[in-house]
Amino acid sequence: MTKQILAGGLPIGGGAPVSIQSMTNTRTEDVAATVEQIRRLEEAGCQIVRVAVPDLAAAKAVGTIRERIRIPLVVDIHFDYRLALECVAAGCDKVRINPGNIGGADRVKAVAAACRARGIPIRIGVNGGSLEKELLAKYGGVTAEALVESAFGHIALLNRYDFDDICVSLKSSSVQTTLAAYRLMSEKSDYPLHLGVTETGTVHMGTIKSAIGIGGLLAMGIGDTLRVSLSADPVEEVSAARDILQALGLLEGEPNLVSCPTCGRTRIDLIGLATEVERRLKAVHKPITVAVMGCAVNGPGEASSADVGIAGGSGEGLLFCRGEIIKKVPQERLVDELFALIETL
Repeated sequence: MTKQILAGGLPIGGGAPVSIQSMTNTRTEDVAATVEQIRRLEEAGCQIVRVAVPDLAAAKAVGTIRERIRIPLVVDIHFDYRLALECVAAGCDKVRINPGNIGGADRVKAVAAACRARGIPIRIGVNGGSLEKELLAKYGGVTAEALVESAFGHIALLNRYDFDDICVSLKSSSVQTTLAAYRLMSEKSDYPLHLGVTETGTVHMGTIKSAIGIGGLLAMGIGDTLRVSLSADPVEEVSAARDILQALGLLEGEPNLVSCPTCGRTRIDLIGLATEVERRLKAVHKPITVAVMGCAVNGPGEASSADVGIAGGSGEGLLFCRGEIIKKVPQERLVDELFALIETL
């Protein structure tokens, strides 16, 4: 089990539920736009949000943003250690830095001291695109071993100044490299791990890459918090993250939808039914499995492990509960009857 850190009171690691993160793409100094986007992310299920802090104007907005949101706020700092100090003083909940690019030892020491004084954790963000030149030369490119060695070098730098409230990420645009790096890191340390595959692309392919990389690691018991990185509205990142957790049974208190593929026996609009049920389930917050099946003969049996479900036939379908048929229902009322039954559970 990994060690636990606290980001604004939210536990990360140490057996805590896997938390969902995202990052705003507004200009941070535009407080109104940034807060509005964060609130949309909160509504979608985001539990930790990160903002870019490229300059002093952005840093000075952090305090106001933090006052107007409910979830922990992480600041993303590169190169200028003074921006980290400004954000820590403003009340951020977590700092993401690469200790190797914010200057000399005295500057790393200053950031570590400020975070330690306020109980603010630091995420060491190792990225395949910004590995140290000597590690690229040593390993012949971006490898799992290079990413992990970089992480331990940064950990040692913070440890030198009596700081160990650390979370680590080791991101690469290669799914295989990302998987290997996190597995290696989990074998060598007990720091909580922030999972992610970087630069994955747009929603479709990016979600697939993230599901393989992040989902694969979570299935092995590796990972404490995650961000799905997409070239899209950040709300899409949260939606994909929730889907990954749900597919692994790690999203507590939420419904699970199962539906069969169509075939030549299908006599209803199964795709339409499944899509409508999925849409309406977003408003349901119960730990139940809901089935949408295309065959009225085999459906209830095939989905007997579901709590509730429907199975379609020609012009009508069956409503069933835990494998037992409740009644026949006209096709046009199948979804409404299903959700009426869900309300009773």
